Amino acid sequence: MQDRLAKAIQYFWKARSHQHKKQGGSTGKKDAGNRSAVTGGKHLDGFIKLLTGLLSEVGLPDSTIHTRTTTLPGYFRPTKNWDLLVVVDDRLLASIEFKAHIGPSFGNNFNNRVEEALGNSTDLLIAYREGKFKPSQKPWLG
Repeated sequence: MQDRLAKAIQYFWKARSHQHKKQGGSTGKKDAGNRSAVTGGKHLDGFIKLLTGLLSEVGLPDSTIHTRTTTLPGYFRPTKNWDLLVVVDDRLLASIEFKAHIGPSFGNNFNNRVEEALGNSTDLLIAYREGKFKPSQKPWLG
Protein backbone atom coordinates (compact mmCIF):
# COMPACT_ATOMS: atom_id res chain seq x y z
CA MET A 1 0.00 0.00 0.00
CA GLN A 2 2.83 2.37 0.81
CA ASP A 3 4.30 1.95 -2.68
CA ARG A 4 0.92 2.51 -4.32
CA LEU A 5 0.33 5.63 -2.27
CA ALA A 6 3.82 6.90 -3.12
CA LYS A 7 3.05 6.42 -6.83
CA ALA A 8 -0.20 8.38 -6.49
CA ILE A 9 1.66 11.21 -4.74
CA GLN A 10 4.39 11.24 -7.41
CA TYR A 11 1.74 11.34 -10.13
CA PHE A 12 0.05 14.26 -8.39
CA TRP A 13 3.21 16.39 -8.39
CA LYS A 14 4.24 15.43 -11.92
CA ALA A 15 0.76 16.17 -13.30
CA ARG A 16 0.66 19.56 -11.55
CA SER A 17 4.04 20.47 -12.99
CA HIS A 18 3.09 19.28 -16.48
CA GLN A 19 -0.24 21.13 -16.43
CA HIS A 20 1.45 24.32 -15.25
CA LYS A 21 3.99 24.20 -18.08
CA LYS A 22 1.42 23.18 -20.71
CA GLN A 23 -1.35 25.69 -19.97
CA GLY A 24 -1.55 28.56 -22.43
CA GLY A 25 0.57 26.78 -25.04
CA SER A 26 -1.99 27.22 -27.80
CA THR A 27 -3.93 30.25 -26.55
CA GLY A 28 -1.23 32.24 -24.78
CA LYS A 29 -3.58 32.58 -21.79
CA LYS A 30 -2.35 31.23 -18.48
CA ASP A 31 -4.02 31.28 -15.08
CA ALA A 32 -2.34 33.37 -12.42
CA GLY A 33 -0.02 31.80 -9.86
CA ASN A 34 -0.32 28.09 -9.20
CA ARG A 35 -3.88 27.87 -10.51
CA SER A 36 -2.55 26.71 -13.88
CA ALA A 37 -1.18 23.58 -12.18
CA VAL A 38 -4.63 22.35 -11.15
CA THR A 39 -7.19 23.60 -13.67
CA GLY A 40 -6.27 20.81 -16.09
CA GLY A 41 -8.06 18.43 -13.73
CA LYS A 42 -5.77 15.41 -14.00
CA HIS A 43 -3.52 15.89 -10.99
CA LEU A 44 -5.63 13.64 -8.72
CA ASP A 45 -5.94 10.76 -11.21
CA GLY A 46 -3.30 8.75 -9.34
CA PHE A 47 -5.48 8.74 -6.23
CA ILE A 48 -8.54 7.83 -8.29
CA LYS A 49 -6.59 4.89 -9.74
CA LEU A 50 -5.48 3.85 -6.25
CA LEU A 51 -9.02 3.86 -4.89
CA THR A 52 -10.49 2.04 -7.91
CA GLY A 53 -7.84 -0.64 -7.45
CA LEU A 54 -8.73 -1.03 -3.78
CA LEU A 55 -12.43 -1.26 -4.57
CA SER A 56 -11.71 -4.00 -7.10
CA GLU A 57 -9.56 -5.87 -4.61
CA VAL A 58 -12.34 -5.97 -2.02
CA GLY A 59 -14.60 -7.65 -4.56
CA LEU A 60 -16.49 -4.95 -6.43
CA PRO A 61 -16.66 -5.83 -10.12
CA ASP A 62 -14.93 -3.29 -12.37
CA SER A 63 -18.27 -2.73 -14.12
CA THR A 64 -19.61 -1.16 -10.89
CA ILE A 65 -16.79 1.37 -10.51
CA HIS A 66 -17.22 4.43 -12.70
CA THR A 67 -14.65 7.13 -13.42
CA ARG A 68 -15.76 8.32 -16.87
CA THR A 69 -19.56 8.49 -16.72
CA THR A 70 -20.03 10.11 -13.34
CA THR A 71 -22.95 12.49 -13.68
CA LEU A 72 -25.65 12.34 -11.04
CA PRO A 73 -28.81 14.37 -10.63
CA GLY A 74 -28.83 17.09 -8.02
CA TYR A 75 -31.48 19.02 -6.18
CA PHE A 76 -30.24 22.61 -6.27
CA ARG A 77 -28.64 22.09 -9.68
CA PRO A 78 -29.71 19.72 -12.44
CA THR A 79 -26.58 17.54 -12.44
CA LYS A 80 -23.12 17.17 -10.89
CA ASN A 81 -20.09 15.31 -12.22
CA TRP A 82 -18.26 13.31 -9.56
CA ASP A 83 -14.77 11.83 -9.77
CA LEU A 84 -15.81 8.29 -8.91
CA LEU A 85 -19.12 6.49 -8.56
CA VAL A 86 -19.91 3.01 -7.34
CA VAL A 87 -23.21 1.66 -8.69
CA VAL A 88 -24.27 -1.95 -8.09
CA ASP A 89 -27.50 -3.35 -9.56
CA ASP A 90 -28.63 0.19 -10.46
CA ARG A 91 -28.14 1.28 -6.86
CA LEU A 92 -25.79 4.13 -6.02
CA LEU A 93 -23.41 3.03 -3.27
CA ALA A 94 -20.85 5.83 -3.30
CA SER A 95 -20.07 9.13 -4.94
CA ILE A 96 -16.60 10.49 -4.36
CA GLU A 97 -14.99 13.79 -5.24
CA PHE A 98 -11.26 14.24 -4.87
CA LYS A 99 -9.95 17.63 -3.74
CA ALA A 100 -6.42 18.85 -3.20
CA HIS A 101 -5.40 21.70 -0.95
CA ILE A 102 -1.97 23.23 -1.26
CA GLY A 103 -0.84 26.70 -0.10
CA PRO A 104 0.05 29.44 -0.12
CA SER A 105 -3.50 30.80 0.35
CA PHE A 106 -4.73 28.36 2.96
CA GLY A 107 -7.36 30.67 4.43
CA ASN A 108 -9.34 31.41 1.28
CA ASN A 109 -8.72 28.09 -0.49
CA PHE A 110 -9.58 26.03 2.58
CA ASN A 111 -12.85 27.92 2.96
CA ASN A 112 -13.67 27.25 -0.72
CA ARG A 113 -12.96 23.51 -0.37
CA VAL A 114 -15.17 23.29 2.73
CA GLU A 115 -17.99 25.11 0.93
CA GLU A 116 -17.66 22.73 -2.05
CA ALA A 117 -17.68 19.64 0.15
CA LEU A 118 -20.68 20.77 2.16
CA GLY A 119 -22.55 22.07 -0.88
CA ASN A 120 -21.97 18.95 -2.98
CA SER A 121 -22.95 16.57 -0.22
CA THR A 122 -26.00 18.63 0.80
CA ASP A 123 -27.18 18.79 -2.80
CA LEU A 124 -26.80 15.04 -3.31
CA LEU A 125 -28.39 14.09 -0.01
CA ILE A 126 -31.44 16.29 -0.65
CA ALA A 127 -31.73 14.82 -4.15
CA TYR A 128 -31.65 11.38 -2.51
CA ARG A 129 -34.29 12.44 0.03
CA GLU A 130 -36.48 13.66 -2.82
CA GLY A 131 -36.30 10.24 -4.50
CA LYS A 132 -33.87 10.84 -7.36
CA PHE A 133 -31.87 7.69 -6.57
CA LYS A 134 -34.59 5.13 -5.92
CA PRO A 135 -34.16 2.26 -5.14
CA SER A 136 -30.72 3.13 -3.70
CA GLN A 137 -30.04 3.24 -0.01
CA LYS A 138 -28.66 6.49 1.32
CA PRO A 139 -25.30 6.89 -0.50
CA TRP A 140 -21.97 7.18 1.22
CA LEU A 141 -20.17 10.43 0.37
CA GLY A 142 -16.44 10.99 0.60
